[in-house]
Amino acid sequence: MSAAVSDDRLIVALDVPNALEGLRIAEEIGDAVSFYKIGLGMLTGGGLALANELKQEHGKRIFLDMKFFDIGQTVENAVRGIAQFDLDFLTVHGDPHVVRAAKEGAAGKDLKILAVTILTSLDRADLDASLILPGDIEDLVVERAARAFEAGADGIIASPNEAARIRALPEAKGKLIVTPGVRPAGSAGDDQKRIATPASAIAAGADHIVVGRPVWRAPSPREAALAINAELASPQAQRPNKA
Repeated sequence: MSAAVSDDRLIVALDVPNALEGLRIAEEIGDAVSFYKIGLGMLTGGGLALANELKQEHGKRIFLDMKFFDIGQTVENAVRGIAQFDLDFLTVHGDPHVVRAAKEGAAGKDLKILAVTILTSLDRADLDASLILPGDIEDLVVERAARAFEAGADGIIASPNEAARIRALPEAKGKLIVTPGVRPAGSAGDDQKRIATPASAIAAGADHIVVGRPVWRAPSPREAALAINAELASPQAQRPNKA
């Protein structure tokens, strides 16, 4: 088998029930992927153990998607505990007090704190049901991103639809934009409502894209990942004014 060149702009979400299944998928994908996301769904199925194994024994980068939200001291304590594991990214909700507390907890470590703006599975009707401020969802995402950056976030989580406007913010200089809701052409949307292709997400300003089911549900997860890597290397994925 010829060696594959991974692209760490692709983060594969291991949204499977347990660590054994996640490890099986990662081993099948091999060197085609260098960055994995592990989320709440695997928390009770060995998710932290898998994160450590992939990081320490397989040399992968790890995005721990916990979306912490609580009072400041609790968030700070939780992040300080996570930061001991030498992982790469951690999500918290984008409320400024949460972001500030998370940054305190990560002080002195390389762990990047990413602020969630509005989940890519939500639309305006969902926000109405949750009594969220009226207005266009894209405007709200951009405003939450700006406030999270001001609070010290290393990056934000937003859909590809908002990436270009967030990248244009003065506060976004030197910050990360990570976009879930990315689907290769022809893939099912699943529960995502604000989606784009890998190339268009990168071209719009994303630093990393998160893809889950279109990779690990594919007949060959490795080949699915390699196809996305090829798309990321295409001219369509180039940003004309990379910040």
